[in-house]
Amino acid sequence: MPASAGQALQVARSRLAATSQNPRRDAEVLLAHILGCGQTALLTHPERPLSLPELARYESFLTRRLASEPMQYITGAQEFFGLLFEVTPDVLIPRPETEQLVEALLERIGPQANARIVNTRILDVGTGSGAIAVALAHTLPQSQVTALDLSLAALEVARRNAERHGVSERVRFLHSDLLEAVDSADFDAVVSNPPYVADAEVLERQVSDYEPHSALYAGPTGLEVYERLIPQVRKVLKPEGWLLLEVGFGQSPALLRLLSDWTDVSFQNDLQGIPRVAVARR
Repeated sequence: MPASAGQALQVARSRLAATSQNPRRDAEVLLAHILGCGQTALLTHPERPLSLPELARYESFLTRRLASEPMQYITGAQEFFGLLFEVTPDVLIPRPETEQLVEALLERIGPQANARIVNTRILDVGTGSGAIAVALAHTLPQSQVTALDLSLAALEVARRNAERHGVSERVRFLHSDLLEAVDSADFDAVVSNPPYVADAEVLERQVSDYEPHSALYAGPTGLEVYERLIPQVRKVLKPEGWLLLEVGFGQSPALLRLLSDWTDVSFQNDLQGIPRVAVARR
């Protein structure tokens, strides 16, 4: 392994070209993370010498990336809604399309909606890293968020993310199988990015081999969690409260049926024109 940053990057890009869609970016992000600097600083000082421990750590990172491990698990971080979140293999990596779920809720209960809700009570089901719950609490300073997850390890990650962004006093974390731990019926909104992948669906290797299956797969049809969750939500929402769900590809007709006795049902498309968020009102 070469001894300067520039030489190390050159070799890393070449090695990653066979497995990565963006070997240049991956090589730079990994080395910048090790050195604790920005990518610009890395590129403007290619002569920077690398110590033996730095070289060894970079080699370890490259080996993991060559095995298709997600960049986010290697660096331990992912940005979501303008905030940096800790991620571990215990949690699903927050996706940019899930930001649309947050935006859709803010359009209905946020300041821009001229909502009359003062102390907004929000329930996040299947919180994972806490990305949705923390982003909402951070954006709505008068809100109270309850975040549920069946995974105790995921809840620990979520708690750390709430502390990182200064909202831990307004986000309550509960260990729960869907809504079983919720004993109140006064939420203004319920939001969820639940597992919705069918068991037989083949995902790309860096997803199927590394991300938690319990956060991805719902069952034979992919609709099993929706079928359990939607009836439970009716019991905890205030009258005219909102339900927002992330939706998998091709699932909007089924969701429309499951929400047939709700009002104001609509779907919002992602940037590819695919229905991504289901919205309904009690």
